[in-house]
Amino acid sequence: MPLAWPASRGDLPRAFSDRGAMVRELTARFPQAVGDASPIRGGSEPALAALEALDPVRYAASRNHLDGAVSGLSPYIRHGVVSLAQVRDVVQQRMAGGPEPVSEKLLQELAWRDYWQRLWLRLGDGLWENLEPLKTGHPEAAYAPGLPGDIDEGRTGLACIDAFARQLSDTGWLHNHTRMWLAAYVVHWRRVRWQAGARWFLHHLLDGDAASNNLSWQWIASSFSAKPYLFNRANLERFGAGRHCPGCPAAESCPFEASYEDLQERLFTAPREGWQAKGEGV
Repeated sequence: MPLAWPASRGDLPRAFSDRGAMVRELTARFPQAVGDASPIRGGSEPALAALEALDPVRYAASRNHLDGAVSGLSPYIRHGVVSLAQVRDVVQQRMAGGPEPVSEKLLQELAWRDYWQRLWLRLGDGLWENLEPLKTGHPEAAYAPGLPGDIDEGRTGLACIDAFARQLSDTGWLHNHTRMWLAAYVVHWRRVRWQAGARWFLHHLLDGDAASNNLSWQWIASSFSAKPYLFNRANLERFGAGRHCPGCPAAESCPFEASYEDLQERLFTAPREGWQAKGEGV
């Protein structure tokens, strides 16, 4: 999306003589980003390689698992290296003659991304405002306006949350399920406004854009969904590839160790009727 606001002091340059000049400028400004910390490599070659390796059936079967067959295409779509239409065409070609009800899931995710972009065009900066009232039973004033430092710095004492926060800042990427868990913790357990979390993600994510990011945070928070999103320890252990719970210093007092019904009672004041847990990603 073209920048619609005038340039101001402190902005990054908007024009370069060539790509080399852009690389030199960004390397000088962000020396900590140079190296192998991030799994994401720039350019068309890794983007096309990820597109070639795409397996819609495996994606549909394992996408919610941290070690699942995710596409890895989001940074390249975000920055226009490949288009949604290119990915759609590849998916449709590989679905031909396959198990359509299963492998169609990736097409649905592409449609969601397109939908978020269209809403962004319609709403503009309204993406930063609650699109609906919260369904948690808490007033907006009950949520802190800023992200607590222990979350940002990965020192909450919860192995999963701290690992997610460090991965976010170190690599600029998170699995979608990890984003949901981290967002739910920020909004519901720590009662922080979703906008603070959304700004945090956009500061770090290499595939971050206001459409997918903000509307997903609103979905978690329940300002753009029928109910708040929650997870519990069983959900984390099922999809988390066994990475975080063993050895966690808070294992004996895990705030996620409860049924969804108990968590709903503990975290929200809204009526329980009609509420049900959500255990997988959108």
